[in-house]
This record gives sequence, structure tokens and C-alpha cells, in this order.
Amino acid sequence: MAIERKKEIRRRRHRRAKLDKLRAKLAAAKNKAEREAIIAKIRRLSPDAPLEK
Repeated sequence: MAIERKKEIRRRRHRRAKLDKLRAKLAAAKNKAEREAIIAKIRRLSPDAPLEK
């Protein structure tokens, strides 16, 4: 497999894991400010990603 393809797959897996962590934090967020900060991070990471699974 080409090196570029492996890099792409690794990036995608890392992004997915980070999104899962951020979604868990979003579910546990207590106040509105926390929620807004986490939503901003999710949008920066992947603009089209749904906020909840």
C-alpha cells in the first residue's frame, strides 16, 4: 500500500478517535460555555461531522 494512503488512513483514524472523545466530553458538559467551546473544537476538526452519534 502506498505511503500516502497509509498516512491518510492514520489521519482519518486519529480524527475519528478525537471526535469520539470530544463527543463524550460534550455529553458530560455541565454548562453552556463548556458546550459551546467543545462544539467549536468539533467544528474546527470536522465541519460536517454530526455533534451526536
